[in-house]
Amino acid sequence: MLQMRPNCECCDKDLPPNAHDAVICSFECTFCADCATGILKGRCPNCGGTFAPRPTRAAHLLGKYPPSVQRVRKPCKQTG
Repeated sequence: MLQMRPNCECCDKDLPPNAHDAVICSFECTFCADCATGILKGRCPNCGGTFAPRPTRAAHLLGKYPPSVQRVRKPCKQTG
């Protein structure tokens, strides 16, 4: 099950479970679409992988399967 991390690791933008601009890599590193396409140029700075849109979680399942509340933040670095 996806952790549904609550923020962009780069700019710290809030990314709630229903955010349509959240993207993840295969390790669930989470970024907003603006950072992913802009400064990161489509590559995860942590693993070098590509991004895919993060699925949303249906509101009626959030109680049983809550999203993560742990914010992950790392300085943005442009990828080569």
